[in-house]
Amino acid sequence: MALPRRIFFRPIFTLTGGAVIVISIVILVRSLLARNSYEIFLSAAALLLLLILAVIGSWKSQKLKLLEAGWKLPFPMTANSGENSVVTGLDARIPLFFRLHFVVRGRFFPAGIPVDTSAGTSAGTSAGCPVLAETSASRGEDTARLSLDFPVSGVFQGEGFCRLRDIFGFFSFSCGIPQRRTVKVRSAPCFAKNYYIKAQSGAEDRRNKHSSDEERYYMREYTPGDRFRDINWKSSDKIDALITRISPDNQEKVSKIEIYFRNYGSANKVSLQAFWLLDRAKARLSHFLRNLQEQQSSYIFHVRAAQGNWVIEDTEDLDAFLEELAGLPFSPPRNEEILPANAGELYVFSTACDAGLSGFLLACNPRPVSLFLIQPTEKKTAAVTEPEKLFISSFPAMGCIPLPQWFSGGKVRQLGAHANRVEMIYAETKL
Repeated sequence: MALPRRIFFRPIFTLTGGAVIVISIVILVRSLLARNSYEIFLSAAALLLLLILAVIGSWKSQKLKLLEAGWKLPFPMTANSGENSVVTGLDARIPLFFRLHFVVRGRFFPAGIPVDTSAGTSAGTSAGCPVLAETSASRGEDTARLSLDFPVSGVFQGEGFCRLRDIFGFFSFSCGIPQRRTVKVRSAPCFAKNYYIKAQSGAEDRRNKHSSDEERYYMREYTPGDRFRDINWKSSDKIDALITRISPDNQEKVSKIEIYFRNYGSANKVSLQAFWLLDRAKARLSHFLRNLQEQQSSYIFHVRAAQGNWVIEDTEDLDAFLEELAGLPFSPPRNEEILPANAGELYVFSTACDAGLSGFLLACNPRPVSLFLIQPTEKKTAAVTEPEKLFISSFPAMGCIPLPQWFSGGKVRQLGAHANRVEMIYAETKL
């Protein structure tokens, strides 16, 4: 269900144009009373110029009412990448002293604040910051580049539309067909060290089979998503477990790696610091998945998060998951199911906002766990590595207006956690 569009009146004159109109009328009235011919001429000439611009602009904007500019966003859209959007179709004939502008206006939800359409309003309106970007094409050109970038990952919802404006900045006329967009912005890449695992320690590995045991070599245990017609019922009955047939084309894809992305935290009042921690957790997970897939294409990743589960078998699956990952928001803590202790190693990605992390790690015992924890920096503890920094000044520089409640959500404290292997990643926000 689409959100209802707000209906409001947009004046055809800008703040500058409105001020010039008022000043010109005041001068004209005063000069008529004083019978000052010089001031009468100047004020009348200014009002005549404004009238001519208004008539020409109104007439041409009606001619361009059905103009549909092409608005192409980069894909995938990555935070702090510096990539520009391309706007085409701006080659319409424009009167002298006028330019065709393309304006983007909307709201940006850091960390992927969800939108509740059932209530008719955005559930994350309080956390979505206003965004404004604008560009124009030079006379004789039909293409323009629009600078639309964001400091962190999240979801952008906005509208692009054309405006016909005079070069003096007096009038702005609406024209063309508005275009609505919802775009997921991925995290800026992190430059962490590569992570190496052994298949037998990473998870389940069925590749090391003797050639004499040919039937077992083409079989593996059943996992959710396998076709029922591939189940070997005869072999399953012998060992009291479901066995799935594997064709020779995919028999090497049997190394399963289990990952848990714990995006738990407060879903209501979230600070900018918490947004940045979650963004860095997404970036570290993305780096981890890409790195291991480049090492060994046979790995199968089973990723679990608060919003669902994903199975990643190839680069297409990974790209689709990373697109969904960009829009995953904080989820309130909840009771979790106990994971099996006899499975392979578990890789956990979390932040200092995860209050239930220690209890979860305790419940995993004795299962081996590798933890990647995103922590804020504190003056009392010196970070071993240089923290990844988010500059608040980047928001207004990119056309985003940070909201006051982002700075009143409370400071996130460092979280203590113990696992078989712990990698601390530090992040901080600065002016």
